[in-house]
Amino acid sequence: MRLPFFVYGTLLPGEVNHDLFLRGRTEAEEPARLNGAVLYDGPGYPYAVDDPGGVVYGELVTALPQEYEELLVALDRLEEYAPGDPRSLYERVERRVSGDGATVRAWVYVAAPAVAARLRARGKLIESGDWRIR
Repeated sequence: MRLPFFVYGTLLPGEVNHDLFLRGRTEAEEPARLNGAVLYDGPGYPYAVDDPGGVVYGELVTALPQEYEELLVALDRLEEYAPGDPRSLYERVERRVSGDGATVRAWVYVAAPAVAARLRARGKLIESGDWRIR
């Protein structure tokens, strides 16, 4: 599936990884929100963790068709996600994301189960749900 990506941390415009990974590879970037998750501060980057009452703010990124496969591989590597690998920091999951009056399916990198459990127990919650307002 060629879904757009919901980004909420270092891939946001003006953050360190935006230009490195997204500049010149996207056809659209628009403000969006992910309902049903909260944001925790990590060591220089955030983690989204499932939580029915939460909201995470970020951007919905649509890749240029000719860049999609390469970008997917690059983002999986950046997020240290390998399908089925218990050492992954994140999991890439399909979620509904709202932006510009519409709700669409998108890929979201959320904290892997072991990481999410640690964050819930002793992590620092970003109460605003917005990495830029922490």
